[in-house]
Amino acid sequence: MSRMGSYLKKHTEALVKDVGIEAACKLTGKSKATLGRYYSDHDEHADRFMPVDAVVALEEAASYPHVTGALAELQGIGLTFDGKRRNTKERANVNSDVIVLSQRFALLMAEYQQSIEDGVITINEAKRLLRETSQLQQVLIDMKLHLEDEAI
Repeated sequence: MSRMGSYLKKHTEALVKDVGIEAACKLTGKSKATLGRYYSDHDEHADRFMPVDAVVALEEAASYPHVTGALAELQGIGLTFDGKRRNTKERANVNSDVIVLSQRFALLMAEYQQSIEDGVITINEAKRLLRETSQLQQVLIDMKLHLEDEAI
């Protein structure tokens, strides 16, 4: 199997596991066996990849667009992912920023603790830490903009 195929299959597996195998079956209408074939690295499944409509359905439910991100990386394209997915569009202020900042930092620390539990930070753990760090950075940028608005 090509490196590109292997890379896509690893991200397909991450997507299915992010959503959960049972939920993935319901969202895609595919069986566990079929989903497993999409990310299997066995030679007989080397040319089998998840259909685009199934990827879209799963990425909508996932915490991160794993396959879309992998496709973009393979093409040398950078994507910006806004993982906020807030329930409301209320106007944020510094007070709400402090709360979000605390929550994001707690998530980063929880991810870090889980990553170093076995004494080794794997590539997937490093990617999750990077994602959390980026989210924390975005909260700080939002907070900075709100502070500048209030200072004017």
